[in-house]
Formats: sequence, C-alpha cells, structure tokens
Amino acid sequence: MSISPPCPDYTGAVTVVVPVKDEADNVLPLIEEIHAALEGKAEFEVIFVDDGSSDATPARLAEARARFPRLRVIRHRRSCGQSTAVSTAVRAARHPWIATLDGDRQNDPADIPALLARVSPGQREPGLALVAGWRVARNDSGVRKLSSKVANGVRSRLLGDSTPDTGCGLKVFSRDVFLRLPFFDHLHRFLPALVLREGYAVVSVPVSHRERTAGRSKYGINNRLWVGIVDLFGVMWLKRRMKLPEVEA
Repeated sequence: MSISPPCPDYTGAVTVVVPVKDEADNVLPLIEEIHAALEGKAEFEVIFVDDGSSDATPARLAEARARFPRLRVIRHRRSCGQSTAVSTAVRAARHPWIATLDGDRQNDPADIPALLARVSPGQREPGLALVAGWRVARNDSGVRKLSSKVANGVRSRLLGDSTPDTGCGLKVFSRDVFLRLPFFDHLHRFLPALVLREGYAVVSVPVSHRERTAGRSKYGINNRLWVGIVDLFGVMWLKRRMKLPEVEA
C-alpha cells in the first residue's frame, strides 16, 4: 500500500490560474471566455498573476475586476517567471483543484470542463492527481512544432512520464499534491514527471490550440532550450533520489 495521501474527487469547486506578463490585449477576452466556459457548471474563482508587466496589463485587470467579482489579481513587482507565478496563485487558491491556462489565449477555456470531468466522482482513476492537456493540432510555426516534438520525445524517454505534451499550459491538478512538489524555476514544464515521482497518476486529454492573435511570445531558444536541458537533468536526479516505500496495514 502506498503512503501517498489520497486526492479528493473534484466536487464542483475549482480555482482557475492564469499567469500573465505584458498581455494587455488578451486578458479581458480570456477572462470573459473563462466565465462563459464555467458559469453554471462549477463553483469557481479566477486568479490572474501579473508577473511584472510593463504594459497596460495592470489597468486591464483592474477594469476586469469591476466586472467580474470572481476575479482575483495578484501582482509581482518584478518578473519571477511562469512557474513562480503559478505557485503564487496556487498558494492563494481557495479550492482543492486547480486549472491552469496560458495568458496568450492559445488555450481554449472551453476545454476545462472536459479535464475536470476526468477527476470527478465515478470517473477519476485511482491516484489520479494531474490531467494534462494535449495539443494534438497545434497552431504554431513549423519550427516551434518540430522543436516541441523533439523536446517532448527526449523528455518522455528520459523521465518516463508518458506525457506527449508537457508544454501545454492547460492542466488540472490537485492543489495539495502541487504544494508537496519540490519547487524550482521552470517547474511547470515537468509537472507530470514530478507528480508521478510522488506516487500519483497522470493522464493526457486532447485539447484545442489556437493561434496567437495579440501580444508577443515570451519564449525562444535561449530561454527554453538551454535551461530546459539543465532542468531535465535536475529532474532526472530528483527521480533517482526519490524512494516510495510500500507499507503494510
């Protein structure tokens, strides 16, 4: 018998977490889409973490708060990165299950209910703590598609996480399990491997992927590839050092 604490089923309450930086033209449409996707289907709150934006993102979020009482906004005075922004929101969350989305609107909030269904009573597999979105048909450049395919293949082979798309920002996971994970910058790229390391299960669900229509991507070769290689070896080390005992009742 594993000693990993059980995760509760999703019973209708979720915190939607969105990290953003310089996404002024995207935040209001995304907030509207999140509410449209979950209104009447779940008890929910929405937390946007403004990770040190230098554009009009803070003003747009202030406008949105006046319209949407469920919206909470947390601001980092300086940019700390996506993983830290997600961690800030998860720690502040009021609900036991978390749904995350990227702030560029390439993830479709309409996919959230399908991921939540996988952790609902009667449908959740034993030990399931993370449902990862899988962008089967990506609306990205050929270079990004190829680099992502190679990176996912190498990572999956070395970490054995059986997850075809860890880079998808659309995920649903247990708040308690997330808070037990070792934290480091770029943690969000390795969530499946780290959740498996703790003795829980992970599944991937196909989701849609939309073209970016506003703002600019914050990622490139220098801030994804090289740090990703370093982090990959770090997570491999963490996996080797973890020992999950089996205990008898």
